[in-house]
Amino acid sequence: MTESLTIRRPDDWHLHFRDDEMMRAVVPYTARQFARAIVMPNLSPPVTTAAAAAAYRDRILAAVPEGTDFTPLMTCYLTDATNAADLVQGHADGVFTAAKLYPANATTNSAHGVTDIANIESVLERMAEAGVPLCVHGEVTESEIDVFDREAVFIERILAPLVERLPELKVIFEHITTEDAVQFVDAAGDNVGATITPQHLHINRNAILVGGINPHAYCLPVAKREKHRLALRKAATSGSAKYFLGTDSAPHARGAKESSCGCAGIFNAPYALESYLTVFEEEGAIDRFEAFASENGPRFYGLALNETQVTLEKREITVEDEIDALGTPVVPFHAGETLRWVLR
Repeated sequence: MTESLTIRRPDDWHLHFRDDEMMRAVVPYTARQFARAIVMPNLSPPVTTAAAAAAYRDRILAAVPEGTDFTPLMTCYLTDATNAADLVQGHADGVFTAAKLYPANATTNSAHGVTDIANIESVLERMAEAGVPLCVHGEVTESEIDVFDREAVFIERILAPLVERLPELKVIFEHITTEDAVQFVDAAGDNVGATITPQHLHINRNAILVGGINPHAYCLPVAKREKHRLALRKAATSGSAKYFLGTDSAPHARGAKESSCGCAGIFNAPYALESYLTVFEEEGAIDRFEAFASENGPRFYGLALNETQVTLEKREITVEDEIDALGTPVVPFHAGETLRWVLR
């Protein structure tokens, strides 16, 4: 029986830090677990320019605990009016690692997102030429489309045609939630990869709706049927280089979650590695965890692998019911549950 696991230090290829006090409270949790993280730009106002991204990066770095080696990787929030020249130059200058496509009104702070993919066709073409990766929130937003079908419809209407039009564009299909997404990624070329969150490996939609509404299991894209969860677990633990770690950690104050219109987002940063490793152990795939957590992501982005290591020990730990985020209570993923691994 494996009692400890030492792996190359992982990276988180999708998360939300927010800003101000909340950001200062949550950055240390990610910096403790990961060497780098792709930081989402959906602030209010959103991060749409290289100058705004550089300033946000400075704020994040100021929140990293002294003596901790952590690098935030910044993204550009795409809008119908994105300045392609600023985006490409920001990437060349090392400010932007990627750009983020939010369909307008798809999720938290996405009102400024793209209203029609045709509006940014020239920007996407410039990105493909310059080697700027595209991170995608893959859901349509039309009110007549069932919320549980929005990812599958997005693949059919938007993502598949986009990949066919621009096969040289590097695309990261973020926080995938369906068997449909797995099938699409598996069949696509080497320019398409995907991140998978810990919550979508652990829960299905019953976690939100059975026994009363649980707002702390609510995120977007929303968890789907059990068959989709099983497809994600199979993909994550398959050994395929197309899949890599991306927590989509998204903190909200407890009151904002437990309200008449609860915010979407799950804060999983404190025990992300422990949560993922539990899944790999249950699937008999501990030997494939390092590739998923530490190798596939940087290789897809064309970045160097981390040289340092982390160790997880086989030991039970009970996740606290609530975390104090500098005076704001936040409920973490797995609150009150016992996990079987601990990051040393």
